[in-house]
Amino acid sequence: MRSLRIALLGSRGIPARYGGYETLLEEIGSRLAARGHQVTVYCRTRYTHRHEREHRGVHLIRLPTLSSKHLDTPVHTFLSCLHTWGCDYDAALMVNGANALFLPLLRLCRLPVALHVDGIEKRRAKWGALGRAVYALCERLACVLPNVLVTDAAVIQRHYQERYHAESRMITYGVEPRPARDDHTLERLGLVPRGYFLYVSRFEPENHPLAVIEGYRQVAGELPLVMVGDAPYAKRYIAAVRARADRRVLFPGAIYGEGYRMLLANALAYVHATEVGGTHPALVEAMGYGNCVVVNETPENREVAGDCARFFRVGEPATLAAALEHVRTDPGAARRAGEAAGQRIAARYSWKRACDQYETLFRALQAGP
Repeated sequence: MRSLRIALLGSRGIPARYGGYETLLEEIGSRLAARGHQVTVYCRTRYTHRHEREHRGVHLIRLPTLSSKHLDTPVHTFLSCLHTWGCDYDAALMVNGANALFLPLLRLCRLPVALHVDGIEKRRAKWGALGRAVYALCERLACVLPNVLVTDAAVIQRHYQERYHAESRMITYGVEPRPARDDHTLERLGLVPRGYFLYVSRFEPENHPLAVIEGYRQVAGELPLVMVGDAPYAKRYIAAVRARADRRVLFPGAIYGEGYRMLLANALAYVHATEVGGTHPALVEAMGYGNCVVVNETPENREVAGDCARFFRVGEPATLAAALEHVRTDPGAARRAGEAAGQRIAARYSWKRACDQYETLFRALQAGP
């Protein structure tokens, strides 16, 4: 079968230095490229270096945007869609439901496109009334404008089916645990293996870093809590999170690559507090690395974690404190829970399987109705 020319749009770009969409495009794009396909990822100049023109076999196109909370994504996606007009792609994948507004630009040039939505974006606390209204509109457009709608969790698939009678193709994220090369991250942060709690997420209200701080403050002992992450356009909220932390909390900022893997591979437990979204890659990765996971109880998170997690409720800090205290006082049970989590993820979440499904999807898009 001939190779395909595939465009991946809507993210900040690769190498992955931001979140789940970037991880998805890097992992899928590089695997498709290794199979002989010509893959192009559209990147934002703020998140890629000038010399980066190719990554893991994927061609990178860097385009500018506006450094604004509300205009960053739409401006870059608009320019990316215009750029595709001069290219001869066979199929495209657009990520982020907000980008549904720009799908007509791709359809005008007869480029078949799938739209990946990862959650119910209109519920995110970071958006004001206008932002939520735009996302509500895009949610409806996502049901009619793309050739195929892609979801990453059964909960989100049911949402589109029950609310809009819209069919979607569910393709989950994956994980490929590999031994981390010691880059001295633990030493730099003053940590020891299995001697800390780990939280990794953008510091945004719906990810509840403040609730994690409040619960952790009630935990006895000296095990530090490492809060890895950052967020653009959220300086005031981040300051509030830092202000509530006690001396045991570490804020190393955003960490990627080997440092991130070192932290995942050596934590006593991973705290996952997100409330909005579908399948969260960070939770999948944490479980894939054999971590005991302490998870905010939502339908999406329970879908991933099953019975392999200790659940808490973000509105009740005492429930998180109790879960962390149990882990702290019984590390043997935490280790066994981590082993069960790793086995669950290995059976359900695979980048190879996801790549197989996307390759089939792109071939179907190229072939037409």
